[in-house]
Amino acid sequence: MIAHAKSLVVEETPPDHRCRLPDNGWFFDFGKAAFGTVRLRVKASRGTNLTLHLGEKLNPNGRVDRQPPGTVRYRAIPLKIAKGCHVEQIVIPADPRNTGPAAILMPAELFEVLPFRYAEVEPEEGPALLSCELIRLEVSYPFDESASDFRCDDDALNRVWDLCKYSIKATSFCGIYVDGDRERIPYEGDAYINQLCHYGVDAEYEMARRTIEYLIDHPTWPTDWALHFLPMAWADYLYTGRNDLLRHYYEELKTKALFELAREDGIISTETGLVTPELLARLHLVGEPPPLRDLVDWPPGSFADSGIGERDGYDMVPVKSLINAFYLWNLWLLAQVAEMLGLGGEAVEIRERYEQVKIRYQQLFFDSRRGVFLDGEDTDHASLHANMLPAALGLIPPGYEVSVLDFLRSRGMACSVYGAQYLLEACYQLGAADDALDLMTATHDRGWLNMVKSGSTITMEAWDHPYKNNLDWNHAWGAAPANIIPRFLVGARPLQPGFRKALIAPQPGRLRQIRSTVPTIRGPIRIELSASASKDWTLRIDSPVPSQLDLSGLCSHDRSPRDSYLELPAGTKEIKPTC
Repeated sequence: MIAHAKSLVVEETPPDHRCRLPDNGWFFDFGKAAFGTVRLRVKASRGTNLTLHLGEKLNPNGRVDRQPPGTVRYRAIPLKIAKGCHVEQIVIPADPRNTGPAAILMPAELFEVLPFRYAEVEPEEGPALLSCELIRLEVSYPFDESASDFRCDDDALNRVWDLCKYSIKATSFCGIYVDGDRERIPYEGDAYINQLCHYGVDAEYEMARRTIEYLIDHPTWPTDWALHFLPMAWADYLYTGRNDLLRHYYEELKTKALFELAREDGIISTETGLVTPELLARLHLVGEPPPLRDLVDWPPGSFADSGIGERDGYDMVPVKSLINAFYLWNLWLLAQVAEMLGLGGEAVEIRERYEQVKIRYQQLFFDSRRGVFLDGEDTDHASLHANMLPAALGLIPPGYEVSVLDFLRSRGMACSVYGAQYLLEACYQLGAADDALDLMTATHDRGWLNMVKSGSTITMEAWDHPYKNNLDWNHAWGAAPANIIPRFLVGARPLQPGFRKALIAPQPGRLRQIRSTVPTIRGPIRIELSASASKDWTLRIDSPVPSQLDLSGLCSHDRSPRDSYLELPAGTKEIKPTC
């Protein structure tokens, strides 16, 4: 094991609010949901039976919802209390679903946890409780609240940032990135978003490294997820500057790039007879029934009230453009890894393969008449997913950026909270900052403000219950703005591995005031951006490392700033770009 993950910590938190209930019980609100248990302190006038109710959600009467939808958490725990004063740490009964062989278990030295915000203590009968206090014992990975910050002149976006930042801390309770409380299983796609978000809110890197190493040996079934290993390992290298994971696992990462699924023209598919037992064994997918199935997005229609699902009608043909977009990304990354590791000849071969496959990918999947990518071979259907991936990854044929962007705009948020990661990246890559802001601050039921409106204080597994009937309220894969805001809106990304040099390329769109602290392994980068009434910008940067400043995102598309690219030394600088 290369990673050196830290031990989990337990914080004792009093409730934000407590009150006596008409039925002689007590109600507690801790302000936000967290994973943990409670310490109960009571004084009873006589022996009595109590029921402790813990839950994430309130019912319409303002009490703990005892029949929440989906997998929103609720637990009733019976207690027997003798007369007098008592202090007891409550034992949360284990859930067989999230403590099975594939799940990440809580450390033996700690205790079982449940995500909850609200608690009620209900006596069996009569006013037996003279006093009642609860302290929540919250479990999380060590988290520096001061490592990151974001504020702007759009309060809706501030609320989305707060939701997503807190979600990364709250869902770290296993010390490894898991999908949510229903399963507590690491998945590669979830982990990649979680990793980027963690980098966006704290200068912490070992939890991601531990997750990558775990998933190398414990992969999951989707083809798309196998193609997320290289992006995870490469992001670790960019943000830490350490190449030990890439060096140690290079052969494993090559296998997970799925070269062996390529047919003669270089295009890959899991449905052309090339998935062999030998390949599955090298992928550590032996015994996984059935492995290497194409996901595209999740959930499918079988989980949704409408029966439609989150794939925007994607035609699930055997040869999919989306899978091949991920494959091209892997080839591009693998060529850079090989070169970094001193494997020059291999790097050249992989780069040549990338160029050949890219040409074939655009020939096969791009409809130049409509100006959009199709879902796959032998279909005329074009989905959001088939277009947002190549837009995010720089695979659009030159001259067709506008047509692809127009198509993305026409589809809106026709993807899941996972897919939103790539849709938002696509918007920023195409210079559509206001479109990204519209998506992040939408007030309909397919946006983050709807999660807040629903009552959740951690990002949800899906946009809302009608879109996934078993959704939970504690999924970090729904927290994409926690990385999109620092990486693309504020625009601070590593230009050289380990942030030896930073790229600062803000795209504020309609925003006029931004204050941000972006964590890096070399210290925080602080950026303030403000526009005067005449829309003249002032940019203040305090950076511990040299940076390349890209000012092109501060002007409208028909105007470019003079001196768009500036090289800045470390330190504090104030710049007034002129468009």
